[in-house]
Parts: sequence; structure tokens; C-alpha cells
Amino acid sequence: MHPVEAVVVAFWTMLPAYVPNNAAVLAGGGRPIDGGRTWRDGNRILGDGKTWRGTLFGTLAGAALALALDAVAPTVAGAVGTALPGFPPVVALTLPFGAMLGDVLASFLKRRSGRERGSAFPLLDQLDFVVVALALTAVAAPGWFRDTFTLTVVVVVLVLTPVLHVLTNGVAYLLGLKDEPW
Repeated sequence: MHPVEAVVVAFWTMLPAYVPNNAAVLAGGGRPIDGGRTWRDGNRILGDGKTWRGTLFGTLAGAALALALDAVAPTVAGAVGTALPGFPPVVALTLPFGAMLGDVLASFLKRRSGRERGSAFPLLDQLDFVVVALALTAVAAPGWFRDTFTLTVVVVVLVLTPVLHVLTNGVAYLLGLKDEPW
């Protein structure tokens, strides 16, 4: 696979996992997943930033995006000159739900390490959602995963994602949409 093709496929395929955490913010609060409970260390299990509404909304937004991408795939593939994978229904759910679950697990790890909501945790902040989205999808749709996420595509995802994360968060911070640039 040509490097440019690998970047296009990686970005296209990860879009349903890239969007959910941003979409969850639009859902605006709701009941925290941890119900306000604390862990043995006295800190919140997850915190107020992880809500049922946000998780559901983010997952549905990512799934809707996957369906929309399926609809425009032939046109986009023709325009960019690269074959683009479709999203079977199970994948349309596992990529965004895995992304949301990865973010929840990262929040749990942040709380256990004594970090407050919004504090930086390098690499975990950039790759938590990717690792869990890929793992969940690999379990749920192993054939599709093997065909789509070649070693080259996985490497591109692991390199591209932190760069995109830093850039998009920096822009959101400069626009006043985020309280911190990470």
C-alpha cells in the first residue's frame, strides 16, 4: 500500500472513532456514569465528565457518521483514487463505542493516578480511545479488521492520531472551546 493511500485509509476508517468524544460534549452533561461514587482511594471513580448521555450520544454520532461514510464512499474513493473500506453494522458500533469506552477507562486511570479532570496525561490522552476502539473491533469483526487494519494502516493510525489530537485540541483551545490545550 502506497503511503498516501495508507494515510487516506487510516483517516477514513478511524473517523467513526475520532468523532464520538467530541460529539459527547455536545450532549451536555447528564448523570455521571459513576453516579458520584468514589474509589478506595477516596477519589471519584470517573468524575462528572463521563456521563451516560454523552457516551450514548457519542456512540450514536460515530455510528451515524459510519453510515454516512458508507453512503459517500464510492464518490470519495473516486475523487481520492483510493479504495475505501465500508463499515459493517457491527463495526459502525464498535469503533465509536470502543472510542467512548477507551476514554472512560483513561478517566479511571487518571483518577487512580491522582490527576484531576482535564489534566494532561501524555500518550494516554491521545491513544486511549484508539487502542480500545481497535481492540473491540478486532474482537467483534476479526475478518474485517484484518482486511482493513494492515500493519501499515495501524502504524499510520498510531502516528497520525496524536498529531491530529494535539492540533485539533490546540485549535479548540485558541477558539475558546476548551479550557486546556490538550
